[in-house]
Amino acid sequence: MNVKTRFPPSPTGYLHVGSLRTALYNYFFAKKYNGKFLLRIEDTDRERYVEGAVESLIGTLERMKIDYDEGPVVRNGKIVEKGNNGPYVQSARLEIYKKYANQLVDSGHAYYCFCSKERLTKLREQQQAIKQTTKYDRNCLKLSAEEIQTKLQSGESNVIRMKIPDGKTMFHDEIRGDVTIDNQEIDDQVLLKADGFPTYHLAVVVDDYLMGVTHIIRGEEWISSVPKHVILYNWFGFPIPIFAHLPLILNPDKTKLSKRQGDVAVEDYLAKGFLEEALENFVSLLGFNPTADREIYTREELIEHFDLKKINKSGAVFDVNKLLWMNGQYIKKLSDEDFVSRVKPFLKGKVEDDILRRICKIEKSRINLLSDISAVVDSYQSNPVYEKELLVWKKSDSKDAKLQLKNILEFISSIDEIVFNDPQLIEQAISRYIKDNDLENGNVLWPLRVSLSGAERSPSPFELLWVLQKQESLKRIEHAVKILS
Repeated sequence: MNVKTRFPPSPTGYLHVGSLRTALYNYFFAKKYNGKFLLRIEDTDRERYVEGAVESLIGTLERMKIDYDEGPVVRNGKIVEKGNNGPYVQSARLEIYKKYANQLVDSGHAYYCFCSKERLTKLREQQQAIKQTTKYDRNCLKLSAEEIQTKLQSGESNVIRMKIPDGKTMFHDEIRGDVTIDNQEIDDQVLLKADGFPTYHLAVVVDDYLMGVTHIIRGEEWISSVPKHVILYNWFGFPIPIFAHLPLILNPDKTKLSKRQGDVAVEDYLAKGFLEEALENFVSLLGFNPTADREIYTREELIEHFDLKKINKSGAVFDVNKLLWMNGQYIKKLSDEDFVSRVKPFLKGKVEDDILRRICKIEKSRINLLSDISAVVDSYQSNPVYEKELLVWKKSDSKDAKLQLKNILEFISSIDEIVFNDPQLIEQAISRYIKDNDLENGNVLWPLRVSLSGAERSPSPFELLWVLQKQESLKRIEHAVKILS
């Protein structure tokens, strides 16, 4: 099967997580069938254009390791293109759109409209007042050829509109099945605006054809536009691509995902310490269940099992707690070296490499976000603050806690420095001390751990001793003894 998909974002500021899912699904589908995947920048809405957004989009796709075969890339700080079907930025293709719009006018499928914004606003208000569907009333279809020519020669502002035919338009969607729309419900869509820029509808049809796109996988908000596109495909004599419209991504309250209820930008999640691969896995499962037997998949597995027939029609809830859990699972799988390199950008101050490696070694399994490392490191580098009652094991009292800390302090002072090179050696030494003195584990290990961490929950005292090393550990134990005194 010949396959070519595309991801066509608008440069409006950031990459929405819904757009990330669209990009991934197009990428997965193309890779599964050894096809091509292209990036196209749809920047014809100049009012929403954000300077620098194209570079940001490309950079985010690179961070997510979504490689495309054609499209704009940034090299040495400049945007250049790869592929033979460019330009891949729509604002550089205006003459192409103008040619196809004029072709429709010449064939009688489209017409010039000279109506002012004021007239169109008044028309819409009148239709809304009587609860009619808001549509253009084809006022300019009454103009004679001579009147049109006169207006054009005088430079009067105009747009080019589709002349929607009578009848019905049917198309097939891989996710939703056959869809039929009565053409009476379709407005005479503007194709070419007064400023010479195309609307989405003309540009997307022309570009997908000229760029050889075979499958269009996009959000369900575009499904109402498909009849207009099918009509255009037929008018131009273009082959109609295969459509698949993805379900919405929803907030927990089942409303459409929006910034009012949380982050929606991929960049925001990465900045908070989510791993790229965890975010990919999570977003890919929003509406798609590859094998129904687990939650964690490699990219290769997602590509292998990707199937448009498996995508749900109903919306998928974006559960941040599930994403946090999944991110934690991915963090646990990182090598120690990789974990250290990943957390370094999230550190707020200078940390010696040796202690950072030790902290990361024991904390990797305890955190869900890379950014958590900052607070964790602070807890190791600052003196712990706690109430003295916390030092007392539940089966003991403050007098015993003080005694145990004084004794373990003396024992740790006697341990050779080489033992502190391995937490297992530390554990063996202290376990032997407890056994030889016929002591209870809790009575010794609880106050020891709290004196080192200052927390009710923390890594084991053996791990803490290894991270802090001998001198810092002795200092903290001495401080605990003073508190109990």
